[in-house]
Amino acid sequence: MSTKLANPAPLGLLGFGMTTVLLNLCNAGLMPLTSVVLAMGIFYGGMAQIFAGLMCYKRGDMFGTTAFTSYGLFWLTLVAIIVMPNMGLPAASPEAMGSYLALWALFTAFMFIGSLRYPVAKQVVFASLTILFALLAIHEFTGNAVIGTLAGYEGIFCGASAIYFALAQVVNNEYGRIVLPIGDKKQTTGGVAATA
Repeated sequence: MSTKLANPAPLGLLGFGMTTVLLNLCNAGLMPLTSVVLAMGIFYGGMAQIFAGLMCYKRGDMFGTTAFTSYGLFWLTLVAIIVMPNMGLPAASPEAMGSYLALWALFTAFMFIGSLRYPVAKQVVFASLTILFALLAIHEFTGNAVIGTLAGYEGIFCGASAIYFALAQVVNNEYGRIVLPIGDKKQTTGGVAATA
């Protein structure tokens, strides 16, 4: 049995990307918020990313550990913010929700800086996620519906970029060559570089 540790990044990216697309279909006004989104937020956006973060820890990957564990916990807190008012707890005010999202935008902006040493596909995920959090925060602070809808479409792009990056890593690994490009300079050497 091989002792080589698998790359957990595709699992985390898919959990993040697919859940992000679903939620932002709601933000864009293309579908209502239902238990489908909340269940994805708990189990795939939340738990799968936390599992991926723990696997990154085992591999000594500080960036992956910090990113996946943090965003997994983001999804769990977001579901709690949505569900807890139904249990009698106070709902989040627009100012509180805006502050929450602004903090995530700040965190993601620094993660984007860290992503600059990785493939372009990873940079796109973090750049678009920074923009998404910023737009969502502005929407909460201003109540501007156009900004909220714009954030939804931008979030669909962000989630789709994460899905592409994840599946490109899986396909490229399985074929042992570049089938789906991710903008990694190391790929020109003929090997498939680890991109977590």
